[in-house]
Amino acid sequence: MPENIKTPIAKVKDTILEKHGDQRLDPYYWLNDRENPEVIAYLNEENEYYNKMTAHTNDLQKTLFDEMKSRIKEDDESVPYLYNGYYYIVKYEKGKDYPIYARKKGSMSAKEEILFDCNEMAKGHAYFSLSGLSVSDDNKWAAFGVDKVSRRQYEIQIKNLETNEILPDKIENTTGGATWAADNKTFFYTLKDPVTLRSSKIYRHELNTPVADDVMVFHEKDETFTTYVYKEKSKKYIVIGSNSTLSNEFQILETDNPKGNFRMFQKRIRGLEFSISHFGDSFYVVTNKDKAFNFKLMKTPENATGYENWTDVIPHRKETLLEGVDIFKDYLVVEERTNGLNKIQIRPWNGVGAYYLPFESETYTAYTTTNVDFDTEILRFAYQSMKTPSSVIDFNMRTQEKTVLKEQQVLGGKFDKDNYTEERVWATATDGTKIPISMVYRKGIKKDGSNPLLQYAYGSYGSSMDPYFSSINLSLLDRGFIYAIAHVRGGEDLGREWYENGKLLKKMNTFTDFVDCSKFLIQEKYTSKDHLYAEGGSAGGLLMGVVVNIAPELYNGVIAQVAFVDVVTTMLDETIPLTTGEYDEWGNPNEKVYYDYMKSYSPYDNVKTQNYPNVLVTTGLHDSQVQYWEPAKWVAKIRTKKTDKNILLFRTDMDAGHGGASGRFESLKEVAREFSFLLDLEGIEK
Repeated sequence: MPENIKTPIAKVKDTILEKHGDQRLDPYYWLNDRENPEVIAYLNEENEYYNKMTAHTNDLQKTLFDEMKSRIKEDDESVPYLYNGYYYIVKYEKGKDYPIYARKKGSMSAKEEILFDCNEMAKGHAYFSLSGLSVSDDNKWAAFGVDKVSRRQYEIQIKNLETNEILPDKIENTTGGATWAADNKTFFYTLKDPVTLRSSKIYRHELNTPVADDVMVFHEKDETFTTYVYKEKSKKYIVIGSNSTLSNEFQILETDNPKGNFRMFQKRIRGLEFSISHFGDSFYVVTNKDKAFNFKLMKTPENATGYENWTDVIPHRKETLLEGVDIFKDYLVVEERTNGLNKIQIRPWNGVGAYYLPFESETYTAYTTTNVDFDTEILRFAYQSMKTPSSVIDFNMRTQEKTVLKEQQVLGGKFDKDNYTEERVWATATDGTKIPISMVYRKGIKKDGSNPLLQYAYGSYGSSMDPYFSSINLSLLDRGFIYAIAHVRGGEDLGREWYENGKLLKKMNTFTDFVDCSKFLIQEKYTSKDHLYAEGGSAGGLLMGVVVNIAPELYNGVIAQVAFVDVVTTMLDETIPLTTGEYDEWGNPNEKVYYDYMKSYSPYDNVKTQNYPNVLVTTGLHDSQVQYWEPAKWVAKIRTKKTDKNILLFRTDMDAGHGGASGRFESLKEVAREFSFLLDLEGIEK
């Protein structure tokens, strides 16, 4: 690493922040103004420093990028699915970054219609995303959303698929999705709050009428809730949903009566969570009603939907988390999770012969995919493991025959899954809880403490981190790395209690679980402190921020992507996207008990004078989920406190947001930067 390059030092402009009689001194509060030229100058200075400090890895970055890209089939397309008389396909062409959306009428041998070529639409834009493609029932109109900034504020437009004309109307600041009514001229959409970006209003639009005349049909006024609209698979109902962390509410309206009034399915009750699926003359409800913390399946008549009418179909099971259902004419498909593993159960409606799909590994992921057809005996699902590329499979629920429609190709001729070992091990947390760790590595690795190991986790929002195959990670595995996913509490990997025990006033479990997994991996000689690396993004970036404060000595390097690290200040600012809807996840710091607890772990508030490991921090200037200034302030503060000579790098993508770059291969450049950081620390030059 070069040593004579001047480190950027942000100006100190002390701001006193006071709450509950407690004063916090924030020297870098001023960095939260992206319109301030001084802020942009500082971010550019950090980027310049990053470029100089990593210039010696440029060749390695190019090697990694070319290598990762070479494994990906450039001229690729999705498995077609049949919907309303058309086969829909998403495809990529060699040398192009963006998808092409197409369809064929009646059969795959029919003439192809190009719906949208995103390569053409993206020209002239540093960022481009098309979302929410929705076709009317008469197959004539397509609504679609476009984001050219990366703040997830989509502009909805309408295309006439018969003439290829795009109508002049543009609906701004939406979620991108549109839900068509049965009349083929009316659709519903969700508007975002322009400041907080909370999805807060549902509108109705009619073709050939001014957007200014659109009718607001619902306003979600509770700032802890977001709202959305969709159509049931049966096509009979349009549904408005309202969600918070702990509660749901749904309103329903027949699709053939778009100007009617939505009626309440079940009003929100704090603590009552549920989702609904229509079938026949009933709704099926996945819910935690009656203290069913791992959820159960109930049903209710479509004309009596209040929760007093719900009756059990699949009762609550203490050891099994019910994650969702897929409804077909003759079958009910149940997705569940036991002991951290996905399971798919097929239950014929006639009650005869329910069974589970067989899966053998302990480091796999299986889930249902695009099943839009109601009257079929074919279930489409996907399967992958840490050493097995993803497959899309059509499964005949009657004959139990399966057809592999597509297996992810790993090009280059060097990949053989039998060259790798995958395993699941269990670390013991400080409080005695067993924490699973999923790992993959090349066969022949010796457990002598000399292996570089990258440990990844997320651990928030009940989001489970299932084991997955990554052709990108082969660039680490083939250079001797072990890749490990720590299934820490705060996710839902081992059921609902796993989540409950890693949020609010139990959030510290997420952080100590990760550290205890690291200690276990060192103790079992998979790696050592000199070769252990940690990575996490967003709420996983918060995890990284805490880890480097409480156990910096365990890691040689840490990567924190779009990191949520200024917890107290962000959760006190109700103008920031997501804040009010997050109170049930992190707590509301306007209440002192949550303020004190948050402050005890918030990475920015707990930066101290100590040694820190080598750290790479990345963010996007337009990030709508975690504001760029959080990692910027955090890095600036660590720079003034760290007592070591380890490197601290901070890179801001001045064009992108939370998801990073938009092009198919542009994102690989980000990964190449991260991998080169790790390999450089290991002294691996090629």
